[in-house]
Amino acid sequence: MKTMKSLAVTAKTIVNSCGVGEIAMLEALTSNRSGLTQQGYKGLGFDTWLGKVDDVEAVEIEPELRQYTCRNNQLARLAMDTDNFRTSVDNAKVRYGADRIGVFVGTSTSGCAETEHAYKYLRHHSVLPENYNLLYTHNIASLQDYVQRSLGLYGPGHAISTACSSSSKVFAAAHRHIATGQCDAAVVGGVDSLCLLTLYGFNSLQLVSSEICRPYDANRNGINIGEAAGFVLLEPSDVGHGKVKLKGYGESSDAYHMSTPNPNGDGAVTAMTNALLRAGLSVENIGYINLHGTATRSNDLAEARGLLRVFNDKAICSSTKGFTGHTLGAAGVTEAIISILALEHNVLPGNINIQTFDQELGVEPLPVTMKQSVENVMSNNFGFGGSNCSLIFGW
Repeated sequence: MKTMKSLAVTAKTIVNSCGVGEIAMLEALTSNRSGLTQQGYKGLGFDTWLGKVDDVEAVEIEPELRQYTCRNNQLARLAMDTDNFRTSVDNAKVRYGADRIGVFVGTSTSGCAETEHAYKYLRHHSVLPENYNLLYTHNIASLQDYVQRSLGLYGPGHAISTACSSSSKVFAAAHRHIATGQCDAAVVGGVDSLCLLTLYGFNSLQLVSSEICRPYDANRNGINIGEAAGFVLLEPSDVGHGKVKLKGYGESSDAYHMSTPNPNGDGAVTAMTNALLRAGLSVENIGYINLHGTATRSNDLAEARGLLRVFNDKAICSSTKGFTGHTLGAAGVTEAIISILALEHNVLPGNINIQTFDQELGVEPLPVTMKQSVENVMSNNFGFGGSNCSLIFGW
């Protein structure tokens, strides 16, 4: 496998329960402050902790794009309006042209909450609301279409929905499009918002914890679901001098089970190994690994086994889902940006909430955030059905 040409991360923006913007995210990381809260969600009939973003409902979609109004796209707009991201994209349009910038986004449920509201209305009124439009809200492509129109871009792009790896795989998709000349730069990202489908769906699988989640803990008992939005602007490395680079990616498919990972971590091993090969790096070059680390029994065990097969017991690692919750289709970009922040600010995020290391896993993640500079980091995301992706960022 040939070493790939790196891409520069020239802008980024992040929104989740830790706050709005990268400064809020960095503060949460350095102070070991979780954004998870033990709060209810309208219509939810069981106890859990959630990573909810406040005041999303107050975000207004642009008047000319009002048909796209739903919580997912409102969350997307909040992110695009943060961290001077729009200005960075406007500057890129001057450099390349709006038709030469691609848009690749990931989501798992898109505007599903809008459909839930519509069917609740139907039960009471025997008709769907007049303003309900599945095409512009719940449709998986709605997010990509809205982001592209909102940013005024006309290049290639698509939405990816591969569960928890969705917004990791967008980095790979963007690199392939740029490498083959289909565009010169790309906006990549992911958005997922809270809805009853995911909350009840994961609870029916007995994967939701009533306690705050504790990835890699001996007594871990499930996930906390969160919502998030994040976007990254990728440009050729010569434009982004002095910026963190996307150096490698690896993808794989377990094809093992609908919802359970291969217990030996085979897919994880393939994804991590391919990312190293594309980056032209060895395991010794990776200073930190952001684990997928969902806090379910089987997922953490499978990832740990795969990690040990690639890195032995030498890896400095942690799962940051104790900060944000599991943001599903937005997990990839959320944790990619956390990894980039780690490089930029010389911090290695902690695996907060952990109380007792699970000796069976053979992996002891950092319990709290520490100051340390590293040259390269890996970010792992492994989705339902064995759709896996590992990304490498570095200087």
